[in-house]
Amino acid sequence: MNEPEKPPVPLQASVNPTGRRIDAVWQLLQLHHIRGSLELISQPSLNNAALAGLQAAITVAIALPLIHLSPWSHLIGFASLGALVALFGRFAPQRSRNRIVFFCGLLQVFAVLAVSTASWLGASASIQLALLALACGGFYFVSVTGRLGPPGALIFVFAAGASMGQVGTLGEVMARTAATGVVAALALLICAATENFRHLATADRPFPSDLLPPLRNRLFAAARIMLGSAIAANACYAIGARHPSWAAMGALAVMQGANLQISLKRALQRMAGTIVGAFVAWVILTQEPSVWTVIAVLSALQFLTEMIIGVNYGLGQILVTPMALLMSHLAAPYAAGSDIAPERVFDTVLGASVGLFVAIIFSRINDRHQLARHHAAQAVAREGRSRRPPD
Repeated sequence: MNEPEKPPVPLQASVNPTGRRIDAVWQLLQLHHIRGSLELISQPSLNNAALAGLQAAITVAIALPLIHLSPWSHLIGFASLGALVALFGRFAPQRSRNRIVFFCGLLQVFAVLAVSTASWLGASASIQLALLALACGGFYFVSVTGRLGPPGALIFVFAAGASMGQVGTLGEVMARTAATGVVAALALLICAATENFRHLATADRPFPSDLLPPLRNRLFAAARIMLGSAIAANACYAIGARHPSWAAMGALAVMQGANLQISLKRALQRMAGTIVGAFVAWVILTQEPSVWTVIAVLSALQFLTEMIIGVNYGLGQILVTPMALLMSHLAAPYAAGSDIAPERVFDTVLGASVGLFVAIIFSRINDRHQLARHHAAQAVAREGRSRRPPD
C-alpha cells in the first residue's frame, strides 16, 4: 500500500518570525550555499568584458615599459594603479562611459594623494588604518551612488592601501600622484579611442542595472563596511602582518553584497580563489621574473580576469590574486618576494571571515527574513526533486 503523498512545505514554515541571528548562521551553513558558490553564470556581455580587459591590458603594455625605462622607474607600481580605471563603465549607456572612466581616474588619484599625504605628514599606523577603513566605506558609498559598476570600490581601496607606509618628502607624494594620474589619463584615451567596439544594451539584451538603494540604506551599508574593515585591518596589524589593507579589502568584498547569501558566497569564493591564486603567484615569484616578464604576465592576467570573473567570482580571484601580488612586487621588488603569497591568503581569510561576521551581526531584520525565505524555497525545491519519479 502506497503512503499518502506529503504536501509540499510552505515557504513560511521555515521562516523564523523573530529573525534571530543564530538562525541566520544555521541557514548560511547549509550545503546548498557552498554549491551555489561553484555555479557558473553567463556574462551579461562577453564582448564588453573582453574589451574592458583588453583596454586595461593595452594601457599596462604601453605605460609600464615607458615608466620602467624612465628616470622614474621606482613609480611603476603606482603607474599600474592608473591602468585599472579602464575596467569601469563597461555597461554604461552611450556617451557615458568616458565620463565614468574620467571620474574613476579622479578617485584613483585622490586615493593615492590622500593616503600618501597622510603618510608624509607623519600619520601613525592607527591613523592610517582608520583612513583605510574610512576609504572602504566612503568609496563604497561613492561607487554605489555614482553607479560606477564593476569592479567597484575595491580598486580605489587597493590604491589607498598601496599608498600606506612611510613617505619621505612632498615631492614623493606628488610623484606618486602624477604617475597614477598620467596612466589613468592614458587609460581614458584608449577607452575613448575604442569606444565604438563596445556593445550597447538593447531591448532584447538589457545590461545589469541595479536600482539605487535609498540614501539611508547606503549610509548604513557604508558605516557597516567601515566598521568591518577597521576590525579586519587592525586585527591583521596586531598580529604583525605587513599588509592590513588586504584584510580590509577582504572584508569590503564580502560586506558589499546585496544580501547575506551573496555575502557568504563572496566569502567562500574569495577565500578559495585567493588560496589557488596565491599558489600561482608563489610559483611565478619563485622564478625571480624580470620586470619585462612581470609586465607581460600582468597584461595577460588583466585581460583574462575580465573574461572569467563575471562567470564565477571565485575563478576570477585565481587571476586577481597573482595580479595584485605582482603589482606589489613591481612596487617593491626587494620587500615583496614570494613570501607575500602565504600572507595574502592569511589576510584574505581573516578579512572575509570578519566581514561575514559583521554582516550577520549588523544585518537588518529584512535581510534575515529574506535569507529565511531563500532557505525555505531551497527546501521546497529539494523536496520537489526528491518526489520526482525516476526516468
